[in-house]
Amino acid sequence: MHVPDGFIDLPVSAATGVVAAAAVAVSLRGARRELDERTAPLAGLVAAFIFAVQMLNFPVAAGTSGHLLGGALAAILVGPFTGVLCVSVVLLMQGILFADGGLTALGVNITDMAVVTTAVAYVLFRGLVTVLPRTRRSVTLASFAAALVSVPAAALAFTGLYAIGGTSDVPLGRTLTAMVGVHLLIGIGEAAITALTVGAVIAVRPDLVYGARGLTAPLKLRVGGELVDAAPAAPVVPSARPTRTVWAAGLATAVVLAGFVSFYASADPDGLEKVAADQGIDKKTDEHHTAGSPLADYGVRDIADARISGGLAGLIGVGATVAVGSGVFWAVRRRRTATAPVPTPTESA
Repeated sequence: MHVPDGFIDLPVSAATGVVAAAAVAVSLRGARRELDERTAPLAGLVAAFIFAVQMLNFPVAAGTSGHLLGGALAAILVGPFTGVLCVSVVLLMQGILFADGGLTALGVNITDMAVVTTAVAYVLFRGLVTVLPRTRRSVTLASFAAALVSVPAAALAFTGLYAIGGTSDVPLGRTLTAMVGVHLLIGIGEAAITALTVGAVIAVRPDLVYGARGLTAPLKLRVGGELVDAAPAAPVVPSARPTRTVWAAGLATAVVLAGFVSFYASADPDGLEKVAADQGIDKKTDEHHTAGSPLADYGVRDIADARISGGLAGLIGVGATVAVGSGVFWAVRRRRTATAPVPTPTESA
């Protein structure tokens, strides 16, 4: 659902740029509360994983494909504020390096694909885990539902932006029906990927899943014929080694997906591209500002072999995203540590 330059006029693009900048600023502040010494390194990995999976377009219907948006996945794994930053980093890398998503439309894309998906998904997710049994399976089910809803929500948000600042005169009712309909189908794929990923991480390190924190029901003991809550056990601090193992496994997965599996992704246009072509939204599309990039369209210039060209581009993208993302989240975490109040001798006692 990467919006190119020319779909939305400059005033609305500028306005969404302001909204996106404000959302990123708020998220930088909020991420300080979400990130700790274990999850900060993983946030950059989540961004790289989303980049890799977004290269895997899957067919949905009638010559249309879809790909992961990632807002729900990021919010549940590392928190909603950090999630907005993860998806924003991915969109920035895609726009600058791969000419995917317009640069003047970057505010539109961050608002739609980072802010809307993350906010909608996390609000629904929290609501579901509140009413469902406090189990890991409930977290996985809530992840599926939240991801499913987040995709048509983003399609609805794009249609609203196009109604205000669209550059072509198209029937909005028909466009809305087409956008929500096809992205509801894409949402099923998004939900499956999100639930499988969240479930896999919960199975090995539930403490690393932000959305699963505090969901373990207290142990019950029968005393005098009545069930009472057992005293909470002392918290176990995981060692850094298992965290590094999860990080390495996640990075290896992203490398395989982007560097090798992406060659087999569907070549059909994604949901927005298909609807734009069918409804005439793309009549005034502008050429991307970095169309001449050596990595434009996810290929390495001057390498004729499509498999090698696409694989190298994917590997470069994963490396760049994990480097930039890790740098951002390390700086956020360091900022939190630097601004944390130093306890007085009385408080530390």
